[in-house]
Amino acid sequence: MAFTGYHNVTGSTGVHVELLAPGDNAGNVKSIMLTNIHATVDATVSLSVVKLSDSSALNASETYYLLHTVAIPADASLLLDSSDILAFNNSANGYSLFITVNATDTVDVIIKK
Repeated sequence: MAFTGYHNVTGSTGVHVELLAPGDNAGNVKSIMLTNIHATVDATVSLSVVKLSDSSALNASETYYLLHTVAIPADASLLLDSSDILAFNNSANGYSLFITVNATDTVDVIIKK
């Protein structure tokens, strides 16, 4: 799978979304910008590094949270820019990066490597 650095995540179309799949080889992530594009409502976001036991996101054998249920205010952004914390094994046998949002949230994600 090829690295994709830009994502529109809408809770109504999927609340648990894979941003980076194993094999994207984006383990040297430098920053992640999360932007709540809703004008009046906070977005609740979790960001996790996940080792899948098979190809299903529901079958995680290991999960490590970078963020867990963090509220991003309406029309605001959260920048994660500590590359030593964001680096992880994203090889074909490595980890995925997932975002989880509430069903009514809309969050734009920009990943820089």
